[in-house]
Amino acid sequence: MTTTVAKVILAPRERQVLEGLADGSMLAEVALSLTIREGTAAGYLKLAKRKLYGVSDTAAALAVAYATKAIDRPKLLDPESLYLPREQRDLVPLIAQEMTAAQMATALTREVDIIRRDGRDLLMNLHARSRAHAITRAWQYQILTAGQVIEWLR
Repeated sequence: MTTTVAKVILAPRERQVLEGLADGSMLAEVALSLTIREGTAAGYLKLAKRKLYGVSDTAAALAVAYATKAIDRPKLLDPESLYLPREQRDLVPLIAQEMTAAQMATALTREVDIIRRDGRDLLMNLHARSRAHAITRAWQYQILTAGQVIEWLR
């Protein structure tokens, strides 16, 4: 069984905004680097999310963008070089699926406060500045794969 989906084609600015967010920059920083208004960058991001299977979360948009090759996939890193406890590793696919801390707590049958702590620790261990950047870092360490994301899109 093949696990492929149609490639998503983004407009150049939509792609640039997503790529900027993938590097861990905030939307205002991305807009400044592209010499556009933050509201304009937000508009491009909204359009990109719509094209990326209608996701509403930036982290999910990046996961789908990588899986569908709408943006270039980041350089892979050696997964053996990263120690990530199972509790933190379990959060990655849930973040990619747009889940809130409360939804993750329900899915993993853990306390919300524990999920939030593990989420903060995950960002720290991945050296990520945001949930979206964590998706990029998880992709680099091969914690999140195209196969996983494509399975959720079906």
